[in-house]
Amino acid sequence: MIRFEKVTKQYQNGEHAVNNVDLNIKDGEFFVFIGPSGCGKTTTLKMINRLIPLTTGTIYIDEKRISDYNIHELRWNIGYVLQQIALFPHMTIEENIAIVPELKKWDKDKIHQRITELLDSVGLDAESYRNRKPAELSGGEQQRVGVVRALAADPEIILMDEPFSALDPISRQKLQQDMIVLQRKIKKTIVFVTHDMQEALMLGDRICIMKDGEVVQCDTPNEILQNPANEFVQNFLESGNVNKHVLSSKFTVRDMVEQGYFDAQKVDGEADFAETIAVEVLLQQLANQTVVSVERDGKAVGLITQQHVIQFLANQLAREGEHV
Repeated sequence: MIRFEKVTKQYQNGEHAVNNVDLNIKDGEFFVFIGPSGCGKTTTLKMINRLIPLTTGTIYIDEKRISDYNIHELRWNIGYVLQQIALFPHMTIEENIAIVPELKKWDKDKIHQRITELLDSVGLDAESYRNRKPAELSGGEQQRVGVVRALAADPEIILMDEPFSALDPISRQKLQQDMIVLQRKIKKTIVFVTHDMQEALMLGDRICIMKDGEVVQCDTPNEILQNPANEFVQNFLESGNVNKHVLSSKFTVRDMVEQGYFDAQKVDGEADFAETIAVEVLLQQLANQTVVSVERDGKAVGLITQQHVIQFLANQLAREGEHV
């Protein structure tokens, strides 16, 4: 879907913001860039939609150079969510969301239906919210609208630049959980920048850790937790209060299913959670509902309850105790 080939961004003073990066971001993947301030993660993100021009190398989207796309067409087909929510204050929520669909000349009925569908999908009743102004919404509600606006014209790619970092911890955690559930429904390619390792571990299918403009490690959350590439990655994990021995972060849905901690039964439609999702995420979701459906090998296989998670973690603790 998105391919970086020896991509470098060098400023006039000779400083390299990004240096010789090679990456492949897969179709439908939730891909997270993380690293300390100034590591190049936001620059890398902004080069995808040409907000920042690259110096050398090439970025491809669907094997077409981004420089070969019409700039307006490129940006209309890439959703973008910022830390600064940037809703137009004088416009209603509906008008804010409708901007790109109107530029793409969608008819009014289609736009109205799309806005209804999207607002409902992020827990905002469409009829209650569509005619409000941004100032009437909380920070968390405004950021939900920001996500919806990015999705409005049904782009294949969504760029998210530290979208939740300005929110209070409760709103932030709720939006993280909502984002996981939403991505299971929409299956977009999401490129997400954060400085929060816990957030990266919760959301990412893969995490790209950067330092001084270069990729240090790019892998799944579990692989990074279990096998940090070097001392920098280990220290970065520890600085984010991430302990690789915390059980709920260490294990995934696949581990629970393989060990039989679920009710195998027919599930209508798609599962709520993929096999790569951390048990920590299941726990957070099960605080708000009694049961979730899960998948393995791309198929919905059954249901997991809070009791399943407790039994599974208790068993893992017992196993670790045997090796102490």
